[in-house]
Amino acid sequence: MSVIRLPAVAGMFYPAEPRQLAGDVLQLLAGASTSKIIPKALIVPHAGYIYSGAVAATAYATLCPVASRISRVVLLGPTHRVAINGLALPGVDVFDTPLGHVMLDTAAAAAITHLPQVSINTHAHELEHSLEVQLPFLQTILNDFTLLPLAVGMASAEQVAEVLNVVWGDEETLIVVSSDLSHYLPYTSAQQVDNETARAILNLNQPIAHDHACGGTPISGLLIAARRHGLTAHLLDLRNSGDTAGSRDAVVGYAAFAFAEEMNHAQS
Repeated sequence: MSVIRLPAVAGMFYPAEPRQLAGDVLQLLAGASTSKIIPKALIVPHAGYIYSGAVAATAYATLCPVASRISRVVLLGPTHRVAINGLALPGVDVFDTPLGHVMLDTAAAAAITHLPQVSINTHAHELEHSLEVQLPFLQTILNDFTLLPLAVGMASAEQVAEVLNVVWGDEETLIVVSSDLSHYLPYTSAQQVDNETARAILNLNQPIAHDHACGGTPISGLLIAARRHGLTAHLLDLRNSGDTAGSRDAVVGYAAFAFAEEMNHAQS
């Protein structure tokens, strides 16, 4: 019998009703700007869809032309509720969302369990939103795919990069890092800080500080791996909650990045 991780933030971060959720995701994707980048990896925000959904959609829209070739998604996000060391697998077989089941990649999980920084921690995944909110977008765009979800806690960028190298794969594997940028700064200050963070990511310069991005550790690990694999970073969208659905007194920053081999894209 399959062990299922049930959705924790349906009805809060995104609609719990399947038809409404499907419609909202399709609407967000339809409004996203187009690009000819063929991504190997993405950085995507993870706030409620009313705040960051449009930014997330600009990342996921890049997958539309190549969706048929992607059969595995490696998804990394920071832990917000449970403090852990290293990177945690969920110890389940299935992630459930209002749009259906996503099967986990047991072979990929087995390939990294020997690493000392990798553990199994169901509790770390139970209420974590950073991974969950990405799934309806992936379910909408991709066909059949398996998921390797990793909650990232106290770890080094090199430890993250080591895990990524093991599961890097070929064009069948997509890597997604879930992260927002600065938190609760005034609007203008947030723009300055987030622009600085974006420049660092575009130059593949790490470490990315946690007060600049809650997913600073998985982002930094991705930047190391991107250098090793010859990827170039591209900024697709950069906004904050003051631009989308919130006050400008204290905002949260959101950005979407795509990482691609130079030969595989031409900016539209």
